[in-house]
Amino acid sequence: MKNNKHNLLELFSAVHNYFSPKIIGEVNDVYVKIAKVQGEDVPWHTHDTEDELFYVVRGILTMQMRDRGDVTLTENDFFIVEKGIEHRVYSTDECWLMLIENKTTKHTGDTASNITKSIDEQHY
Repeated sequence: MKNNKHNLLELFSAVHNYFSPKIIGEVNDVYVKIAKVQGEDVPWHTHDTEDELFYVVRGILTMQMRDRGDVTLTENDFFIVEKGIEHRVYSTDECWLMLIENKTTKHTGDTASNITKSIDEQHY
């Protein structure tokens, strides 16, 4: 049986690159990921068939959504981006995120960019 106990602070200490999600767990058909964000490198993108959950562990995150405006998230806030909503995130200072996504969710949807990571590149 696997050890299912993990410490987020320890897991985050091993994340060194911004905009590079790491899969830290699986629950049924869903990945639990962590990521560090700083700057505005995430491109506008859409997930046509999947919702995404963003939980701010540390810092401040701005969620931008076309035609819906911006939402500012602070520590312990979470936000669900519904499928089909064009969005991107940015943070002026370092921000730590936990993401809950279907295993089929592509990092930046069908929008390729210099930060886009495949699922294989996201394994911790």
